[in-house]
Amino acid sequence: MKIGELAARTGVSVRSLRYYEQQGLLKPARDENGYRDYSIFAEEQVRTIQLYLNLGLTTEQIAGFLNCVMKNKEAFCTEVFPIFRQKIAEIEAQINQLNHIKMNLEERMQSILDERQWDEMEE
Repeated sequence: MKIGELAARTGVSVRSLRYYEQQGLLKPARDENGYRDYSIFAEEQVRTIQLYLNLGLTTEQIAGFLNCVMKNKEAFCTEVFPIFRQKIAEIEAQINQLNHIKMNLEERMQSILDERQWDEMEE
């Protein structure tokens, strides 16, 4: 299957497919003319890559376990669990940071409201 057909079947751009290849996530064969020739399994592989990208993982992280999850069930790939734990820790840190920013914004808003009320009382 040619790159355009794979792109159409998966909804992933040709540019992204080339990027996945550069990152070692896809390994198409090459025809004599140099065109990429993707196997029938490439469609499932691209959908799997998309799944993990949508979970917030990087292509580097995905490359560390993609071959395993394509051959086995995810539950049998020991490389997956530590990466998921790391991602959850990153998300929790981001949530904490966002909560801190939210609290600061709420305090600023309250300060503005308090100042407005003080000004109204002086008039």
